[in-house]
Amino acid sequence: MVAKQVSIDRKFQPQTCVGDDRISELPDDVLVVILSLLSLKEAARTSILCSRWINLWKHTNSLDFDAEEAMCKLARASERKLEEEEGLKFIEWVNYVLQSHKAITLKEFKICFDLSEPSQIAVTTWLEYALARRVQRLEFDLSAANSFRYYRADLNCVFPQELLMETNGVGSTSQPPSDTCFFNHHPRTRFDFKHLKALSLKFVTVTREAIEFFLNNCPLLEKLVVHKITKITNLEICGSSLVLKHLELWYCFDLDSVKVSAPNLTSLSVKVFNELILENVPMLDELTVACGYSDFSVEKLLLFSCISQLESLHLFLNNLEGSTVLCNVPEMPRLKKLVIDYWTHGEESLLALTSLIRASPYLQEFVLKLGWLEISRSDREVESNVRFPHEHLKVVNFCGYYGRSSDVEFVRYFIDNCVVLERLIIDPHTVAYTPRVPISPDIVAEEIVAMDCAKRQLESQVPAHIEWVIL
Repeated sequence: MVAKQVSIDRKFQPQTCVGDDRISELPDDVLVVILSLLSLKEAARTSILCSRWINLWKHTNSLDFDAEEAMCKLARASERKLEEEEGLKFIEWVNYVLQSHKAITLKEFKICFDLSEPSQIAVTTWLEYALARRVQRLEFDLSAANSFRYYRADLNCVFPQELLMETNGVGSTSQPPSDTCFFNHHPRTRFDFKHLKALSLKFVTVTREAIEFFLNNCPLLEKLVVHKITKITNLEICGSSLVLKHLELWYCFDLDSVKVSAPNLTSLSVKVFNELILENVPMLDELTVACGYSDFSVEKLLLFSCISQLESLHLFLNNLEGSTVLCNVPEMPRLKKLVIDYWTHGEESLLALTSLIRASPYLQEFVLKLGWLEISRSDREVESNVRFPHEHLKVVNFCGYYGRSSDVEFVRYFIDNCVVLERLIIDPHTVAYTPRVPISPDIVAEEIVAMDCAKRQLESQVPAHIEWVIL
């Protein structure tokens, strides 16, 4: 079979590169596929190899504008002037690439940078560009790099409603318009959403009508992620014809009620304040849900009939003291992985969590992510009289170990009851509340003390056959 050649301007290209370069002899489309496996900056750097490579990177079908290094720089500095400078650099970089890029269609288009409302024109332009090229995976992560904008949804960029015109009928198009259209700020065409398979919008304001549009006009949509939206109180993700497999609704602070009915859904991540209704989710095996931060509670979660079919469960809990609810957890016979996020208060015991573990007879991995709300240690005697053999639990990961008596007590539970435990991971670093934001020097000092406590408290407790690691 003869390899297909992509259309590349060969004005400045000789027949071969200097030296014994067998890679450059490969067909253009093969080289473009190889370049698509590299980061965008790495692919662009190949243009200096020789004139054979000058234009190849411009035909890659994946554009990933991820500036994680600059984001971390902003998080450390928290200076308004620096934010503006780095934001301008990022916008100029993206615009330069888009003006040079030649691919007719895109498999992936990703923007990852701290951009707020003043960047709205650029964001709209980039969305036009990607949609006109019938993008399959579209991700805009405009998450705040520091805590200043974390709760300021009014500063978010907005998904432009004018892009959400009906795709059928007069005015629709199957061919992308000329490049000049993408640097005007008024779209001249109706975009075709029928090729979209994955859509992720973080810190981008969308309306309920926009979400409904995506569900109704993206017949191939398998993944939908929406982070940090406001003014949506009730939402329904329902439809017998939905091919949706992955749904994530997080940091939606006004979201009171969510109803989900999707026969192909396999994973759901949601934070809801009052009501979560799950219907017709026979394929659901991975669930992440916040319990205890609002009126939605563990009691309501345990009423779901789909609990028995889950293979992975991630819970955000807020209060364990005096709780009897966890003692009534129904059996989860298929659960293989259990993750708990919890903000601890002082020396409270963590043993209430063992009810969830005992309700999962085939559990293989348990992860606890502990945040520190109140830091204290006591010298109370560690209890170790809970006996319940776990015959499949192989990996335990304790993040946020502080060296409290209750921490030691919790670790001892696994040592005493896990028959086949292979690996015990102790991580004395507390959970970061805001991503990328450096933790304070005081917390760093506490983590060092916690690490020393872990070594001293557990070294003689862990049997030789268990591999244990302190991170």
